[in-house]
Amino acid sequence: MDHLPAFGGYRSMTLTPKTTSDTASLATQSDEELLLRYRDTGDVAAFETLVHRYEKPLFNYLVRYLRNPSLAEEVFQGTFLRLHEKCHQFTPDRQVRPWLYSIATHLAIDALRKEGQQPTTSLDQQVSDAESDVGALLDILGTRPPTPLEQLEAQEQAEWARRAVDALPDPLRQVILLAYFQGLKFREVAEILQLPLGTVKSRLHKALAMLHAAWDKEYAGSRASS
Repeated sequence: MDHLPAFGGYRSMTLTPKTTSDTASLATQSDEELLLRYRDTGDVAAFETLVHRYEKPLFNYLVRYLRNPSLAEEVFQGTFLRLHEKCHQFTPDRQVRPWLYSIATHLAIDALRKEGQQPTTSLDQQVSDAESDVGALLDILGTRPPTPLEQLEAQEQAEWARRAVDALPDPLRQVILLAYFQGLKFREVAEILQLPLGTVKSRLHKALAMLHAAWDKEYAGSRASS
């Protein structure tokens, strides 16, 4: 996604910096250090560093989740407004990334409900290997047919993967977007979605199984017609 929101909504909250910071030094600080600095000193530059650090991955996640760039921008702005409002609740033993994605995900769910779209929640059956690790999404595609147009094939596979993920039921799509596309750890996904770790792994395995089956079906169809 090339377009990113021009985030400025939090400025309406009348943030007056109590300190000034060197941008280069802020760039080396962890997310947790930045948010604690903002919480304790009101350093707006620290907050802005967090915004810029997350604007591309978080906005892209929201676009994929909501399938609506305008709604994604609204939720993105709301996420950082909420972070500003709740920064006093942040403690040094927490991590910023899962908290931020949790805020964004729950605001996105609320936005979908307001739009008349109800996320479904009934896909929690356990699978036999739910406790094992899951490979990257492209690994489930198996051995691909050889082709002299490898670059074109890779583009086509990436496009197929996007379509296939978008076609998954929402509870399965959630975990794929967070665990694969955002690179979050299982425990972080569980925290974000407020689900047991076993449920997150179960949903991820179910999603990967569905994607694998869809790939096999499409590849088998293209091979049969060739």
